[in-house]
Amino acid sequence: MGSLKFYSTNGKAPMVDLKGALLAGQAPDRGLYMPEHVPTLDAGTIASFAKRPYHEIAEEVIWRYAEGVIDRGTLGELCRDAYNYDVPLEKVYDRVHVMRLDRGPTASFKDFAARMMARLIGRFVREDGRELLILTATSGDTGSAVASAFHGVPGIKVLVLFPINEVSDRQRKQMTTLRDNIRTIAIDGKFDDAQAMVKRAFSDPALSGLPLSSANSINIGRLLPQSVYYFYAASRVAQAGEPVVLSVPSGNFGDMMGAVLAREMGLPVKRLVVPVNENDEFPKFLATEHYEKVEPSRACISNAMNVGHPSNLARLVNVYGGWLDETGVLHKAPDFAAMRRDLFSTSVTDQETRDAIKKAWDDYKLLLEPHGAVGWKGFLDYCASEPLGNAPAVVVETAHPAKFPDEIERTTGVHPDAPPALAALDGLTEDYDSMPAEYEAFKAYLVKKY
Repeated sequence: MGSLKFYSTNGKAPMVDLKGALLAGQAPDRGLYMPEHVPTLDAGTIASFAKRPYHEIAEEVIWRYAEGVIDRGTLGELCRDAYNYDVPLEKVYDRVHVMRLDRGPTASFKDFAARMMARLIGRFVREDGRELLILTATSGDTGSAVASAFHGVPGIKVLVLFPINEVSDRQRKQMTTLRDNIRTIAIDGKFDDAQAMVKRAFSDPALSGLPLSSANSINIGRLLPQSVYYFYAASRVAQAGEPVVLSVPSGNFGDMMGAVLAREMGLPVKRLVVPVNENDEFPKFLATEHYEKVEPSRACISNAMNVGHPSNLARLVNVYGGWLDETGVLHKAPDFAAMRRDLFSTSVTDQETRDAIKKAWDDYKLLLEPHGAVGWKGFLDYCASEPLGNAPAVVVETAHPAKFPDEIERTTGVHPDAPPALAALDGLTEDYDSMPAEYEAFKAYLVKKY
């Protein structure tokens, strides 16, 4: 059987297999890779997940995209190695659960994708005897997860750009204390500035001699592993074939696109709730059918979601038959009626985020950090508009509360205990470069250093 092919959302690049898509990151026409068709899992296979460990579910899902580029036994070994930590589902009330994706080495949901990507890309690079320079923009957790996952991987160098004033101390230290093949740059600007600089570098002819790739969610290799935990969650909280409500706090929309892919693969989803912070371009788009970026993006306490123009919106629009290019121009409208049927989106203010953290703790002793609190408040908004009934529901908590200890303590009076990996950061020395949010400065840096 031939391998599954991936096309660009901009429709002007050659199709590639999974290996080609992972190593390229972004398509040469600045579009994002999507599978030519989304492979489906039959109901029996999905039902079997209830009795299978996480790494086996990951192998079953990812194999549908990877067949033909890696053998199944090797993929199974990589999944077992990548997913060697717990994925707790915490019951809050009735059939409502919070899925804690914070037990990986950097205490963030980004570990799920980054660890799988590092193993696949590292293997592909060794097979080809080549080297790779991975450029990554981060608004918080991506940089630390990517840096951790690729740290020490032969043949790969990683350069992470982050907005200096919009990451927490622990998020920053997770990136800036590793050294070796990892380098970080603090940008005097916003995440959107850093993301634009990275995207522009990929399509700059003057940098064509650099072996560039990306570990941002513009890389399809980020989305595929992130679709796995929705299958896992449903297998633990729903009966076979029973639709589940998923609430996914969203910034660059990679995590929610993982949920969309899971749904397209056959996971029964009653409704996908897509809460954002005060960067409210998506709920407005859904309501008005007019897309307008938030420029500059608004700084919120849910800092990893401070995105005024989500890259993965191009993929979502594509799923619904439209075309949104990388600059935010809507060339072809998607099926808005279908989008509104499948998706519910709301914008959550910082005050509402803090209120949600406090009320969740007071009412249920549920400890949330700001991103999970946006997901929780969005879920409550959904329930207020459409009664949940007895449907199973999963709210995604994307980071460990100990990444935001001051905010949690101010709001709840509780000081969250840091897992060992976070606590160990406090005594480490940082090392990073600084730069204005100017592409030419970034280009000169790449030419000089690499």
